[in-house]
Amino acid sequence: MLKLLNNLYEEDFSVLRGPLKSGRQSPNSMAGMLIFSIFLQIFMFVLIYIVAADRSIFPFKEILKIVHLVLTIILIILSIVYSINSVYRKHEELQYLVSILVSQNLFGVFPFLGALFFLGKELSKSLLLFLTIITLILGVLIVMITAIRFYFLLKKGEYRGGSKKGQLRSKFETTTYLPAVIIGSTGLVFVIQHIIRNMIFVDLELIILVVVGFGVFFTMLFVLPEQLVILYCKYRFESFNFDKDGNLKPMGSEREDD
Repeated sequence: MLKLLNNLYEEDFSVLRGPLKSGRQSPNSMAGMLIFSIFLQIFMFVLIYIVAADRSIFPFKEILKIVHLVLTIILIILSIVYSINSVYRKHEELQYLVSILVSQNLFGVFPFLGALFFLGKELSKSLLLFLTIITLILGVLIVMITAIRFYFLLKKGEYRGGSKKGQLRSKFETTTYLPAVIIGSTGLVFVIQHIIRNMIFVDLELIILVVVGFGVFFTMLFVLPEQLVILYCKYRFESFNFDKDGNLKPMGSEREDD
């Protein structure tokens, strides 16, 4: 994938600078979000492993808890380190990488495990393992298909700047992920509902919690390829990074105009 991206030019990624231009993903903003994520990750860990995991028969639950605790602590430490001004100014790319890992942990891994733990209160271990494998396979397919589609859009010039059409196209492509997520989640609802209803009575509240957990997990997987491409751009192009004054560096064509 990297070799394919290396064949593209700086202009091909221009529209992806939008979140950076707006300041939403500036180093200062990311530092604030990382600080906030520390408390949110602690809250989510308690919520998932104490509330959701209580009385759940999900296999290897305790081992998973220890491993996830260690990884979450590492992410919390990295969040603290890369929220320090003197650190993230010198290592802006690594700060962005940490933000990707933190966001995927918060809004991907935690909701996914929460959904499985809730199901573990009603389903058998064999069915839980089967459902876990199926959802993970589906997740891998989502990332692969989204990444391939994203690459061809880049290659076709859909993310080039210099025109309103390109910017509108970028916004359109972002929103087109949502129907796919909704359709996939809706299909998953009927599958889960069918399995549960054929085994034991389950109230609507549990179904909603499971669907929301899987839905958020799949949504984050749709976003992941774009996050990784922006990270790639931060390593490859100066124009995806900020100067000492906190201003986004210009693209090559803009530097030439100056």
